[in-house]
Amino acid sequence: HFDLDKPLDIAEFASIAPLDLARVMNRLGEPELIIIDEAQREPAVGRIVKSWYDQGIKANILLLGSSTLQLLDKTAEPLTGRNKKIGLTPLTLMERLESESWYRTDLTQADFEGPYKDQVQAILLEHMIYGGYPHTVTTAQKEAYLRNLVDDYLLRDVLQIGSVREPDLVRKLLMMLAGQIGCEVRSSEIGNRLGVDRRTIERYIELLEQSYVIFSLPSYSTNPRTEISKGRKYFFWDTGVRNAIIGNFDLDPLRTDIGSLFESVMVAEFAKLNALRGHEFDLYFWRSTTQSEVDLVVSMGGRLYAYEAKWSKASAWAGRAFSERYQAPVTVMNKDNIVSIVRQLVKDNN
Repeated sequence: HFDLDKPLDIAEFASIAPLDLARVMNRLGEPELIIIDEAQREPAVGRIVKSWYDQGIKANILLLGSSTLQLLDKTAEPLTGRNKKIGLTPLTLMERLESESWYRTDLTQADFEGPYKDQVQAILLEHMIYGGYPHTVTTAQKEAYLRNLVDDYLLRDVLQIGSVREPDLVRKLLMMLAGQIGCEVRSSEIGNRLGVDRRTIERYIELLEQSYVIFSLPSYSTNPRTEISKGRKYFFWDTGVRNAIIGNFDLDPLRTDIGSLFESVMVAEFAKLNALRGHEFDLYFWRSTTQSEVDLVVSMGGRLYAYEAKWSKASAWAGRAFSERYQAPVTVMNKDNIVSIVRQLVKDNN
């Protein structure tokens, strides 16, 4: 295991780089697996690994890299046709629940709203506040870890890939996006507020998407006269990162942004599943010109599925306009039924 963020590992890796394969394997103790972490830090990694591959190496080689795939892709260019890419998202809510000792696959919705309600609600709230980065789940220093993650890793990647000359502007942009999760965002409006042109904002937003800090939902529309057709909403892949940016780790279920956080977690669950399964469906939001809306529209296999996120139980009328227009049911997710709905979603996609 080489961690190319550590000077000693960098030196050790550099010492074996010039050796032929037999001497490399002897030096490393004939491993079955070689892990090179933060592989994008060393531009020669791809060329070195290609050499081992061409010499017939039997060990598997795992290159772990930055959240910015573009950086790792550049490192792996010499391995074109010789590698398989595997992308990992932060932990999903179901992965978080399944790690609990009390969780069983035969639990029902009645169990989640009855004897296990307190456990489910506590984990859901923690997932909304601290997110799903694995170390966040295991460490007792969750807030400190997330602050360091944002400052020392995510922002570093953004600044590195984009050769950003205005890091303060990126931070201000992140603050604005973090304060408007679940809302439609227009780059021209943000640019006006930050005193820069629209194209600069769009370039920085693209960098944040490439770095897997945020993702966006376009608007779904088949009739531009009655539906919003050019809008876009931005969400954070991890709500813990979002909360670190605004500096609010309050676990109070009555916090003022609890509805937006719940919507973000719901949308992110679908986005994560989609990413892990190779983007098998398309995700949108929907809003009419008369302000009727649906938080999430899933287009899959020629069919539409729609979802509304409501922290508390909502009226059965939620999403009625969309349902009548597209003959597609709208499922309302709330803090009591989200586990059953997400679990069924995972089951249906296995």
